[in-house]
Amino acid sequence: MGKHNFTPRSGLIALAALATLTLAACTKHEPPTIGFAPYDKDYSTKMGLAQVEYKYPIAPAELAKITPDYLAKLDQEQLDQIYARLSAGPIPDGAFDGRILLPRGESGKFRLSEIVGGFTGFGLHLKGLLIEDVGEALWRGKVFFRDERVLRNRIEDLSILKKMGLVEGEPKKMSYGGKETWLLFPAKLYCGQSLLDARRESVIIDYFFTDEIPGYQESPDYLAGRRGLKVRDEIRMIRPGLYLGRAYLDKAFALNFTLYDKATDDKMRDEFAKTGTVQQDCWTGTQARAVTVSAKP
Repeated sequence: MGKHNFTPRSGLIALAALATLTLAACTKHEPPTIGFAPYDKDYSTKMGLAQVEYKYPIAPAELAKITPDYLAKLDQEQLDQIYARLSAGPIPDGAFDGRILLPRGESGKFRLSEIVGGFTGFGLHLKGLLIEDVGEALWRGKVFFRDERVLRNRIEDLSILKKMGLVEGEPKKMSYGGKETWLLFPAKLYCGQSLLDARRESVIIDYFFTDEIPGYQESPDYLAGRRGLKVRDEIRMIRPGLYLGRAYLDKAFALNFTLYDKATDDKMRDEFAKTGTVQQDCWTGTQARAVTVSAKP
């Protein structure tokens, strides 16, 4: 074996390099510093969303640090407060990876049958299923066709829906990104009023008239439409490439989700952190959005 020429100087250089790498890793994953208005379980203790934004503005540099993992650790009130401090940003285009966010709090996982129990016929089919497990098995994200104002969902496994008898035959796959995949549950895409915060618009993903969209496949696409669960999503931009979403079933809030496009995030995150400026395709409201150059202590 060859000899290693180890000297005190080379040892110091190695330690310095290791320290630099460690610091860089810590900096990359540094959590955001975001303030939240105090609240208790009683609804009357919660501050109005306009006041939350005025008193606890979020700096672009802190929005640039938010990750889906960070959001997954928050409770529903904290997610609501963040969502209310966002604007819609540009209507997305292309494929985004999706993740369902179910705040843990004290309630644990949500059962899908509890959420849709009021919809005739669905409670029986979905009995005992955890919505998070179903989502992770079926849903991989969304594909936005901005020019067409249409969206489709990326589905890679239909086995659960088939076992429940909610899929007949074999739905056609579509070519996207160089491979064949299921792009199901089409929805109309437009700017509209948020069901949480009406001070400014959100990007709306509306499945109510899904059967009017070219490429609609009755089974299973009807599940999300007006004869099914009447799904309506809304999203707002955290930063370019990362959106926070809220899903409703017949106007009843069901869950949160994130949409992430790494390529856009990598390209635009640093500039957004410096300026906070971004294209706004939807109405930003009469109340100017509170933005600071640095987070409040």
